[in-house]
Amino acid sequence: MTALSVLDLVPVRSDQTTGDAIAASRSLAQAADELGYTRYWIAEHHNMPAVAATNPPVLIAMLAAATSRIKVGSGGVMLPNHAPLVVAEQFALLEAAYPGRIDLGIGRAPGTDPLTRYVLRGGSAESADEAVSKFPDYVEDIRTLMTTDGVELQIGPRRQPLRATPSARSVADIWLLGSSDYSARLAAEKGLPYVFAHHFQGEGTGVALDLYRSSYRPSPEHPEPRTFLTVNAVVAETEEEARRQALPNMQMMLSLRSGAPLLPQRLVEEAEAVEMTSEQRSFGEAMARRWVVGDPEQAKKQIAELAGEYGVDEVMVHPVSGAHAGTDATTSPNRETTLRLLAS
Repeated sequence: MTALSVLDLVPVRSDQTTGDAIAASRSLAQAADELGYTRYWIAEHHNMPAVAATNPPVLIAMLAAATSRIKVGSGGVMLPNHAPLVVAEQFALLEAAYPGRIDLGIGRAPGTDPLTRYVLRGGSAESADEAVSKFPDYVEDIRTLMTTDGVELQIGPRRQPLRATPSARSVADIWLLGSSDYSARLAAEKGLPYVFAHHFQGEGTGVALDLYRSSYRPSPEHPEPRTFLTVNAVVAETEEEARRQALPNMQMMLSLRSGAPLLPQRLVEEAEAVEMTSEQRSFGEAMARRWVVGDPEQAKKQIAELAGEYGVDEVMVHPVSGAHAGTDATTSPNRETTLRLLAS
């Protein structure tokens, strides 16, 4: 049986404040916890009106406190935006507070526009570029700093210990994320679990996963390769209703791909009122064909086919169901319905 997990970008709809969007994600995480989903990951994006997931560690702490069983983590922390020690400290602290329930998913992309990336790295373009080139070293730094022993560094005439947390008893699980073969190669080389962002790319999934498995070097923590994939999902009682609910996210992705302004996500009725060109509609429908969209029977079949095609025993769904006009702004009932219908 395929295990199911959840990816959440904390979308902000046109009827929501940031606080409303966070409240809706809290409710969604609690539903996933109750329904038996394996893990719940928060993405990192910056300076986007439609996405409130700017700070994964803060949101992870909130969601772990609001749930009791499910693993909570990042999908992912965009490492070039941050100093490795800061990331190691944040996730060592989360692991100390919620032992055995924390995942640290790490990505290499900035997750934002060039200006925001520049500001995140202290106003230095050179520093931002250098951080990307040093990504493999940064990953290794975090692995070492988060161990229970930490490291010792030579500082002048003496050696000084450096740890992510004073007295660690367990270490958060580390995953590498990617949408190309770069992270697949790196994860295989370092003996780390790997996740392919099928929800974003939709192409090259099989090549990346095959490359990861075929070149995997066993590590003490992970003697065997471990991987799964992510996929956008909209599930409703009927296929027609699922396709209606998919429209707001489809339009947002079209804006992202075309460089158009990214606005808060439209409600279903607002999206239906937008006049799309035949080219936009054709491109959007082609994109949505790589998603899981349909009634419960169709959706479960699609997920089983994905798991079989790519040889994974876990699929992480990104519930992108749009909300209808009049929905309580602090909830996302259609996203919760997607999770409930898949888990039933």
